[in-house]
Amino acid sequence: MASGRVEPAYCRGSHTLVVPMLMFKQNREKLCARLRQNKDVPKGAMVLLQGGEADTRNCSDHEPLFRQESFFHWMFGVEEPDFYGVLEVDTGKAILFPPKLPDAYSVWMGKLLTEEDFKVRYEVDETYFIPEIANVLKEKSPSVLLTLRGLNTDSGKYSREAAFDGISEFKVNNEILHPEISECRVFKSDMELEVLRYTNRISSEAHKEVMRNVKPGMYEYQMESMFHHYCYFQGGLRHLSYTCICGSGDNGSVLHYGHAGAPNSKQLHNGDMCLLDMGGEYYCYASDITCSYPCNGKFTEKQKGIYNAVLKSSRAVMAAVKPGVSWVDMHLLADRVQQRGCYENNYLITLCFVFVQLLDEALANADQARFMCREVIDQYRGFGGVRIEDDIVVTEDGMECLTVVPRTVEEIEQLMAEGEGCRVTLPQEAGKPAL
Repeated sequence: MASGRVEPAYCRGSHTLVVPMLMFKQNREKLCARLRQNKDVPKGAMVLLQGGEADTRNCSDHEPLFRQESFFHWMFGVEEPDFYGVLEVDTGKAILFPPKLPDAYSVWMGKLLTEEDFKVRYEVDETYFIPEIANVLKEKSPSVLLTLRGLNTDSGKYSREAAFDGISEFKVNNEILHPEISECRVFKSDMELEVLRYTNRISSEAHKEVMRNVKPGMYEYQMESMFHHYCYFQGGLRHLSYTCICGSGDNGSVLHYGHAGAPNSKQLHNGDMCLLDMGGEYYCYASDITCSYPCNGKFTEKQKGIYNAVLKSSRAVMAAVKPGVSWVDMHLLADRVQQRGCYENNYLITLCFVFVQLLDEALANADQARFMCREVIDQYRGFGGVRIEDDIVVTEDGMECLTVVPRTVEEIEQLMAEGEGCRVTLPQEAGKPAL
């Protein structure tokens, strides 16, 4: 007979995806199994992680929207800041240590949760407030605490290693955990793949919404706004995976355009090529999608030629990728296909992007300029760039593409043509002053 118990889960409404806490229990089990196979991990070892911390903007009391530290989220699914978590390697038992907030905080934050509330919400074995962490661990007497310290090779920064008052009384190892948990996170469970499929589906539909509505005269930030609104309103994706890159014209050649110094502020001109690198995030699972197309919905021959060269390279990699292939080989394959396509059609290509500064530097260098044709280069000044990014999962015999957006020139032009009758009205077009 059914117990009627509701399984703990994350959800943002009946129209969004339900993510059971079982997913994080499976993640923990995967990590424990891997650590138990490591000869350097003794019996009685425990994993100790510290979650992300709440912060304020500069010297103010304004708290930016919190997003959990990724390793901590992968293990526990905790949304709130200032937590610690412990995992017993031998048993797989999970323990959470939430912050102990003063009762007065309820005036600003609403009902404060108890230890039991957190235990039920995140389906862990034990919960104690942080002031008890040293006493609880002393009672459990771990042979070693495995803490997280490792280099992120993209950012050059190290993950933050857990620390608390009294940790010096325990034996700590900060070298074993990072490579093991990183390897675990690379391989996604079936439940994790469902979250990634959902994130990609919502983000793909948001890209399509922008395609339907974009037109000359808009501003880049309005494309960003449309994307974010769709992700949040339709899918419950409160966070974006990264700062949106909405480059048009020359701005499309700037790899990380959209930062504070160039905040997606240019107005779109008829014929501008747009490069939109935007992805939504659901419960800390991210998507990363880039679409490139002209804002007026119709590719010129030059735009079509370069776009197709990039698309062919993307599809060549998708056709070749499978377990065991080299990431470097895939990169070189993409380069070969792109360069061959551009060479055959007399198109200019520099990493898919027309980097004016780099080209001018090369033209000013006699040793490099002799390999370049200034007349052809000058035809592409202001072109910007083409970038096509999809999220894929490597399967047993190939790959699964999670991204579902129009990719061929014909598909893109058709969707943009269908949107002609439903384009949004700009403030200045409605007879109101532009904001």
